[in-house]
Amino acid sequence: MPNRVFHRGAGGAWRWLVAALVFLALGGCASGPRDLPAAPATAGTGDYSYIVGAGDSLNIIVWRNPELSGSYPVRPDGKISAPLVDELVAQGKTSVQIAREVEKRLATYVRDPVVTVIVTGFVGPFSEQVRVVGEAARPQALPFRQKMTVLDVMIAVGGLTDFADGNGATILRTAEGNKQYSVRLRDLIRRGDVSANVEMRPGDILIIPQSFF
Repeated sequence: MPNRVFHRGAGGAWRWLVAALVFLALGGCASGPRDLPAAPATAGTGDYSYIVGAGDSLNIIVWRNPELSGSYPVRPDGKISAPLVDELVAQGKTSVQIAREVEKRLATYVRDPVVTVIVTGFVGPFSEQVRVVGEAARPQALPFRQKMTVLDVMIAVGGLTDFADGNGATILRTAEGNKQYSVRLRDLIRRGDVSANVEMRPGDILIIPQSFF
């Protein structure tokens, strides 16, 4: 018997594969996204502090010591190297925590160092990124931003494809032990229903299934 899936062409085969993966992620036919609780409007991240990740850049300013100041990338291993500060682990820490550790390192050479660390080129650790999979125009991982909403996410990924089941989308919330919530993307994007806009949390995975109708 001929394989009908691949007669659709490479693009069609890819879409069927994504649909199968999304179907498995949602637990098969045992329950659907519309059986899940709606995502809460607010995500409760008021005390969120940005966590540095590999790929970020750190602008380290040492007061009264310009020769020790500069901009330094966080390497793929999560470390930075700066004058008098070698192999300092930056990933997984806030800018304030990094500044205090740099001060400790410099105290051996500089009297009462005062350090400020400013993060630029935001990427963040993988565990904090918001991932979008399935029927988005440009599925990708995004750095989390304070007060980031699902509308912000959809703008960043270019909206839904023509094959998307927007109101069948779900948020997998890793911060709550992989709890799943339903989200109404079609109502939000194509009908302008702002009541469907909800806040994201660090580590959220937005899953957009394919519509079969």
